Order: sequence, then structure tokens, then C-alpha cells
Amino acid sequence: MGKRGKKLSERQKPRCFPLAGDDEDDDVLPSSAYDLPSPPTRDQEGGEEEKTEEVEDEEEQNGDGEGRAEEWASSGPPSKFHLYQRSVQSPKGDISYMQKFFLMYVGGRFPLHLQEDFCGTALLSSEWLHSDPRRTAVGLDLDLEALNWCLENNLNKVGADGYSRISLFHGNVLQPHKACLVKHRAEDLMKGLVVRDEDYSIQMCSSSSTMEEAVLPSRDIICAFNYSCCCLHKRTDLVLYFKHAFHALSKKGGIFVMDLYGGRSSECKLRLQRRFSDFTYVWEQAEFDIINRRTRISLHFHLGKKQMLRHAFAYDWRLWSLPEIKDCLEEAGFQYVRFWMRQMPNTDDRENLEEFTVGRDVKYEELSSFQQQDAWNTYIVGVKNN
Repeated sequence: MGKRGKKLSERQKPRCFPLAGDDEDDDVLPSSAYDLPSPPTRDQEGGEEEKTEEVEDEEEQNGDGEGRAEEWASSGPPSKFHLYQRSVQSPKGDISYMQKFFLMYVGGRFPLHLQEDFCGTALLSSEWLHSDPRRTAVGLDLDLEALNWCLENNLNKVGADGYSRISLFHGNVLQPHKACLVKHRAEDLMKGLVVRDEDYSIQMCSSSSTMEEAVLPSRDIICAFNYSCCCLHKRTDLVLYFKHAFHALSKKGGIFVMDLYGGRSSECKLRLQRRFSDFTYVWEQAEFDIINRRTRISLHFHLGKKQMLRHAFAYDWRLWSLPEIKDCLEEAGFQYVRFWMRQMPNTDDRENLEEFTVGRDVKYEELSSFQQQDAWNTYIVGVKNN
């Protein structure tokens, strides 16, 4: 996973990797969209340290690094969760597609109840609540720190009733019934009152109810985005997870939606960056093991001159194929599976660098066959009939 100071032996080509759109495009592109930074004018070589220096030097010339350094000296650097949400996620796009899938394949009612697995900071769930006051959400994740961060930073933007319409659970998606409810701080629930007592800090108490004990509405939609199913390496685990999702969906019908990326460019060593106004996001992909179909992904953030969050997020992924996912979903009980594909720009053609950015008119389409490309992205929809 890119050891510090180690030189890269291969020439670095700009390639596609999973990114959200620009800040102003958050309502257009889903979280799983590929988007590319402005292409470099020539091949970039050298090690990690050289790359870091290049980013820092440019920031110093623009005056951005020094200004941010002064700001962060007083307020502290931004949270890695905040940086992740800005650089990777775009929940409005995901919600738009999920609504479309539900109305197409289930219909008869408007989807109100969502479960977001591998939810992290539950940004998608928070946006789901914000989009309709009738909606409820359930979030499930192993990272208690991320769930607590959501309670402090995302739900407070939903509205006064946001906390009453969401249940966040800390646990494993393979054992969802054992997941424990994460409690809210008293000051989050008592609007207008400020409680400073340390006894009310966010925590998962031993008396917290489990998902099995909680009274939750049957879900209309369950989703697992940001390629999270790649965290499950065994086929038996993947089928087990899909079975849990199937049984949690409403008996009136529902859908399970996940995303996946692939193509020739997904099976090689990559290191890419994308610039934002106040930080630079770096995606690093280790060499691909073709026997086990595994790779390691690391996300880094440059925060200005000599400030960097290395390996802010790191993943050990098993890159599943579309037929494997389809077979596992059907084995878990889903009546049928649909693929919504999106072809990405060819990253091997050095003469077409200006065409690399994905345009607004590049939409996902439902397809039954798709020829291998350099890069693609897909929504996979498992449908449970009533």
C-alpha cells in the first residue's frame, strides 16, 4: 500500500477511480460515479515523497497552504470524515436513482424506509431524512467513531425531528440482529438546552437495545454503497449478507441496491489525485492479485504545506464480478437482478485526455450485456417481489 519513500517503477497514467462530482454537482452525480481531475500535461513519475512535494509546492505558490495552516492552527484540521464526505460522497444522486429503481421494479407506493449498510457517517441516511419528513432510516456500521460523528455533525442539519426518525446501530452486517443502538447525546434530543454533563456523552451503553429488540419499520430500500461489499471476501459471507438484506425488506416488496466498479483499469496499480479548494484527495490502489482478486485501497488527504492525512481510510477489497454478485443475490432469495451500467472514459488513450471528465449527459442505463471496457461503474439492483 505504497510504502513511504518507495519509488514507483511504472509510469503513472491518469486513470479513472471512484469520486463524486464537484461540490456544485452533488445533486447530479451519485457517490459511486467516476470523475477525473484535470489531466496532467505529461507523464508523472517518481515516488510518493516527490508527489507530496509537488502538491505542497503548488499550494504554496497559490498561497492556499499558508492560509489554511493559519486557520487550522487555531481551529484544528478538518475531520477525516468531513474530507471523505466532500471528496467521495454525493448522496442526492444515489437517492434519485434508488427512488427510480423502486418505482420501476416495485411501485404501488412511495419509498419511505431506508436501511444504509456500511453507512459510516450515515450521510446518505441523513439526506434521505432531509428529503421527506415522512421518511425513516436505519444505519449499520462497525465504526463507532463514524456513527458518533454522524450524530454530532450530520443529523443536526436534518431538523428538530431528525433524531427521532433514524436509528444507528454499531455492529457487523453479517450479524445485524446483534448490532447495538448508538445513543444520542441529551443535548441533541433536548433542543434549546445545553447539557455539559460528561455522563451524557455519546456512547454505546450496555443497556442499549439491539437491532433484534428494536421496533423498526420494514425497509423499502436497503443499500450498500461506496463498493462496501468488496469488504466481504468469502462467497458464503456475501450470500449470508444478502439473505439478511432480503429478510429485512418489506413483505410488500423492496429492493437492495449496491454499486461496483471494474474494467481493465481496476486491476492494476494506481495513484491518483483530485484537487478541491482547500485540500487534495489522493486515491492509491495497490497491485492487483488476480488469483484471489484482491487489492488494497488507501485514501490520503493533503491539507496544505507539510500537512497530510496518510491512510486516512484503508481497505482490503475483494473485487467481485457481476455474475458472482448476481448468483449470490438469487441464492439469497431475490427474484431477479438488474444491472445499470455506466461506461467510463478510456484511460489508456493518451491522445484523448481532454475527454476524460465524465459529462452530465453520461447516465446509467439498464443493460443485459456489456462489453468489457477500460473502466465502468454499475448499480446492481436485487428485487424482492410482494
